[in-house]
Amino acid sequence: MIYDLNVLSLGAGTQSSFIYLAALHGMWDAPLEAAIFADTGWEPPAVYEYLDYLEGLGGDQIPIYRTQYGNLRQDMWDAVGAPARSIGGLSNPPLYIKQSVEESEAARIPPSSGGMLWRNCTRDYKINPIRKQVRTLLGYTTRQKVKKKVRQWIGISIDEATRMKDNGVGFIDNYYPLVEQNLSRTDCLAWIERRGYRLPAKSACVGCPYHSNDFWADMKRTRPDEWADAIQFDAHLRTGKLPGTTGDAYVHRAMLPLEEAVERTHNPDQGDLFNGFEQECEGMCGV
Repeated sequence: MIYDLNVLSLGAGTQSSFIYLAALHGMWDAPLEAAIFADTGWEPPAVYEYLDYLEGLGGDQIPIYRTQYGNLRQDMWDAVGAPARSIGGLSNPPLYIKQSVEESEAARIPPSSGGMLWRNCTRDYKINPIRKQVRTLLGYTTRQKVKKKVRQWIGISIDEATRMKDNGVGFIDNYYPLVEQNLSRTDCLAWIERRGYRLPAKSACVGCPYHSNDFWADMKRTRPDEWADAIQFDAHLRTGKLPGTTGDAYVHRAMLPLEEAVERTHNPDQGDLFNGFEQECEGMCGV
C-alpha cells in the first residue's frame, strides 16, 4: 500500500529513538517523514533532554512535532477533592484505590483490599494528541473526514510483541518495524551504542503506577528530585478523594505511602516479579 504519510510515534525511549536514528541512516525500506512526541507534561528531564538531542541530530531531515493535551501531574493534583462536575472527565493514570473501611465491612473483605483504576491517561495524553497532530500534518481539521492513508510507526520490539494492536482509526495503520525485523530492545541499545550515539533514558511519566520496585529504588538512589516529586504527588492523592472514588489513592500497588511501600516490598536480591509489566511509553504508553 502507498501511504500519504509515514509518521513515528516518538516517546524518546529506547525503541522509538532507535527507529528515528536508523531512519536517518536510511535503514528502513520506506522513508519516515515525521515524528510526533505527545508530551504528558510529567516526563523525566532526561526524556526532554534526549528529545532535544534527537532534534539536533535530525530535525532538519525528519521533523519532530511536539503536541500536548495538558499536564497530567497538575490535572490529577487539581482533581483531588474536587467535585466531579467541576473537572469533567478525568483522564486518570492506573492508580491503586484502597477500599474504605465502610466498603470493606459491607463486602466482608479485608480493609487492605482494593484495585487499580481503569487507565485513561494513555488515550487522552498520548494517543489522541498524536492523532490530532496527524490530522494537522495532512491538512484536515478535527471534524473533517480524512481521505488519506497514514502509516504510524510504533516502537514495540519483538520481546513485547504481544502489545501490538490495531490503531482503531480507519485512516491510520499501526506499523511495527522492530517486530518485522525481529529486533529486541537489547538489539536497539546495541545499535545505538555502536554508532556512538547517546543512550536514551527510560520513557515513562515520573509517577507512573506501572513502575517496578527496581525502577522506584533506582529513582530514589540516582534521581532524588524525581523521587521527591513522586513522593509529594503520592501523598497529595490522599488529601482528598478522586472524583468517583471513595477509597484512598496510591501510586504503588502495595497501597502504602510510596517510600514505605518501596522499603517494605523491594528486595534487590530477589528481583521484581512485576518487571514484565514495566514498559516504556514510546509515544503510546502501555498500549
